[in-house]
Amino acid sequence: MLTIRRPLSSHRGRAKAAILLLLVLQTLMLSSPTPGETAGWQATGSLITGRSDHTATLLDNGQVLVAGGYGAAGYLASAELYDPVTKTWSATNGTLATARSGHTATLLSNGQVLVAGGQNAGGWLGSAELYDPVAKTWSGTGAFTPARVWHTATFLGTGQVLVAGGYNSLGLTSTVLYNPGMATWSSTTGPLATASSYHTATLLGTGQVLVAGGTNIVNSRSVYFTRAELYAPGPSTWSGTGALATSRCWHTATLLGTGQVLAAGGYNGSRLASAELYDPVAKTWSATTGPLATARFVHTATLLSNGQVLVAAGQGASTLNSAELYDPVKKTWQATGSLITGRSSHTATLLGTGQVLVAGGYKDSYLTSAELYQPGPNLVPAMSLLLED
Repeated sequence: MLTIRRPLSSHRGRAKAAILLLLVLQTLMLSSPTPGETAGWQATGSLITGRSDHTATLLDNGQVLVAGGYGAAGYLASAELYDPVTKTWSATNGTLATARSGHTATLLSNGQVLVAGGQNAGGWLGSAELYDPVAKTWSGTGAFTPARVWHTATFLGTGQVLVAGGYNSLGLTSTVLYNPGMATWSSTTGPLATASSYHTATLLGTGQVLVAGGTNIVNSRSVYFTRAELYAPGPSTWSGTGALATSRCWHTATLLGTGQVLAAGGYNGSRLASAELYDPVAKTWSATTGPLATARFVHTATLLSNGQVLVAAGQGASTLNSAELYDPVKKTWQATGSLITGRSSHTATLLGTGQVLVAGGYKDSYLTSAELYQPGPNLVPAMSLLLED
């Protein structure tokens, strides 16, 4: 429902109305099915190599870069590009210098992609590489210590990349910054308060980074955390913030259009269906209205162009093909069409078309299949707009 509370008699008011109408039309064009397509899931071109625990990065040219991971042959150095126009995959010119899985991939302001850390048959990795989308080639960049896997990497407003925590025989508290201009790594001011891996890191509208949840091994036992911490660039400092109501790792964290962060699912010795919202103003967490229909971890969560969140597949009592939508207005969950193939440890990428590309993963074998989620036509959430002259 679009409500305009007062007449727009001035030129300024008409301009506002035109802009708002354009934004609504753009949202509908991006998210509504195109001719010949229906809402739901559809197959698209298959990956060249089956893989899980890889990364997927949307490039500035609209293509998607999938890199590394683990497959039938072991740790992978190969990388592929998905073309959303032809819906096909092609290999990059050359491969990663180092095969790796459980790494991170971050799009930089210059359009290049920073791949960092991970592990392979040789152990934990501190090496990093850059992908150039123009030349479609890879090159090395500075290394960091300690080496790590299952960390997070967050692109900051400063243009730097924050790598936090991870695993290296035990969970790590150390954090490092990558400076693209100098191609160097440096330590931040102070470590995380809690050593962990499999946590999430979310860039907030304030420029801070919210690190939440995770796990570590303490006295030979897995411990799961409710802790959350905030990183502030500039002075480069960490501070505590409100704790999650439920400990969790292998969950997802999604920044909503409201500025809140949605943490969904995960694992803490049991599979989780619960979901929580972080309020960056109050610095507290609150439960969503109702849990996920299906408990899951190692799933994906993607913010759609309508502001809803698509949670897809993952591991439950079995490998899942179900998907659910979170409505940030009602704070409720609803089922959406099931994937063609159940999968976990896959990737999900929002394309410029408004579709979501889900690629690879694992179900009995390492998957080459990929699918596209086409959102339905009823995507503009109810809103009330105050327009003034």
